Amino acid sequence: MSRPARLLLDRAPSPIGELLILTDEAGLLRAVDFHDHEHRLDRLLKTHYGPLRPEPGAAPAAVRDALAAYFAGQLDTLNTIPWATNGTAFQHAVWTALTQIPAGETITYSELARRAGRPNAIRAAGHANGSNPLSIVAPCHRVIGMDGSLTGYGGGIARKRWLLAHEKAL
Repeated sequence: MSRPARLLLDRAPSPIGELLILTDEAGLLRAVDFHDHEHRLDRLLKTHYGPLRPEPGAAPAAVRDALAAYFAGQLDTLNTIPWATNGTAFQHAVWTALTQIPAGETITYSELARRAGRPNAIRAAGHANGSNPLSIVAPCHRVIGMDGSLTGYGGGIARKRWLLAHEKAL
């Protein structure tokens, strides 16, 4: 994935905390995170985009509208958001597999590894899931433990529980 020329940082309200929305000059979503995890977004930027820093700017209306519609109950609108983000080929396979989990469903980490094409790489799939820069859009909250437990979520277990309840997956 190539590096963008510019990164724009927008903020939007949500029922579970203000969202940080990072897009590029082409209008592609590069990252989404929660306001109380801005340090994680900064780390991601340094890792994937080097010295390029975001400037304040509005995300495309289509991105903002799709996120707002998701929180209003139109769960499939996340699939309409175009995204591009830097990462390894395996990370991209995991993040793409996440986008293919329908709202209202959950899968295990072993299933995620299988869907990403490396069924024995369960820990690696978990790590890629944990480093997902696209939070709600590549719905890492839909991955649960083998025993059905709500294991780790970068935004916190309370948010994971809220998102799964919102999607009627609990």
